[in-house]
Amino acid sequence: MPLKDLPPNARPREKLLARGPAALGDAELLALLLRTGTAGRSVLHMAQELLERFGGIAGLLHTGADDLKRVKGLGGPAKRAELIAVLELARRALAEQLAQRPVFDAPNTLNEYLQLHLAQRPHEVFAALFLDAQQRLIALEELFRGTLTQTSVYPREVVLRALHHHAAAVVLAHNHPSGDVQPSGADEALTRTLKAALALIDVRVIDHIVVSPGQTFSMARQGTW
Repeated sequence: MPLKDLPPNARPREKLLARGPAALGDAELLALLLRTGTAGRSVLHMAQELLERFGGIAGLLHTGADDLKRVKGLGGPAKRAELIAVLELARRALAEQLAQRPVFDAPNTLNEYLQLHLAQRPHEVFAALFLDAQQRLIALEELFRGTLTQTSVYPREVVLRALHHHAAAVVLAHNHPSGDVQPSGADEALTRTLKAALALIDVRVIDHIVVSPGQTFSMARQGTW
């Protein structure tokens, strides 16, 4: 059914304005971004299909532009650009919060930030969050891709980036595309190597977080290093 044929209190835009965004489901919020459906398919139907195809909002927003381009109704650049822009705005909002207070005063914000950056990647990505003396975020950098080992992640490069940012501390992070957030023996060995290298320049590693969709594992909290 086209949106115009729905009762006014069931239309996503009117519902949002009357009751707030929390009253809307994921498909309704996505429909507001998409605005129009395709011939024979309402925008709500299209939104629900997209969520099912890509595994929910997080999966959709982390989907590459080329994958979106192949979806009927997203062939034009405007809708794809809007989805990418929403993700980037979310990242920037979370980064601003982490820059204003110690990252471990806001563990949920930190986890959400890492989810947006890393959780949906199809390959392993190693990143570092560089922190100031008050443990506020200076920058996040993706440093390496591929299976993590002591030979594929170069401690020298991590040290150089920490010096570049004048960091006082670092949070290490990487994703497990398999969905299992339990760190491997290689993860633990790499963490020990990086802690030793960064200690030489008085930069503290305060955690190494493993990320997969909907899950995070803190090596510091679990005492696995």
